[in-house]
Amino acid sequence: MKIVADTDRCVGAGQCVRVAPELFDQGEDDGVVIVLNAEPGKALAPAADEAVDLCPARALTTDG
Repeated sequence: MKIVADTDRCVGAGQCVRVAPELFDQGEDDGVVIVLNAEPGKALAPAADEAVDLCPARALTTDG
């Protein structure tokens, strides 16, 4: 699995960080998503999928 963030679409809602803080953070100045682990293992795949589903801006995608 690979996580891709479209930082131009991100609105800084922070849902990804709430669901998966081991995978995501936010910029201090603008709140834009920062992907901490772009290729998480199988154990973190459910959290990554949930973050993608919850993103109000649809700024996150996964390839698997």
